[in-house]
Amino acid sequence: MNIKPLKNEQDYEKALERLEVIFDAPANSQEGDEAEILSMLIDNFENEHYPIEAPDPIEAIKIRMEEMNLKQKDLVGVIGGKSRVSEILNKKKRLTVDMIRELERILNISASVLVTNYQLSK
Repeated sequence: MNIKPLKNEQDYEKALERLEVIFDAPANSQEGDEAEILSMLIDNFENEHYPIEAPDPIEAIKIRMEEMNLKQKDLVGVIGGKSRVSEILNKKKRLTVDMIRELERILNISASVLVTNYQLSK
């Protein structure tokens, strides 16, 4: 086992190749331990070099609605009437603090995601 920090793309590619070979190694074996350590190194490299940005609040709402099989009409009463829901989901109006509280409760989306600034549509 010759594990070292991933300092560049070449190190990263080699680590991916090695992990592919030992991925199914039994836990608590030498290769299993190596796979666990390589996974952590790869994850750290990817987080540093290929960060995934969180979706804007409206996209987060739409994603969660899809996951929960909710339609636009299901948010009526949660963030306002039918036209208000449409304005929010089409980025014509901004979320209010009360809407954010309700969406956090109903959709289980972190308020820190919902308060993120986003562009309104013109």
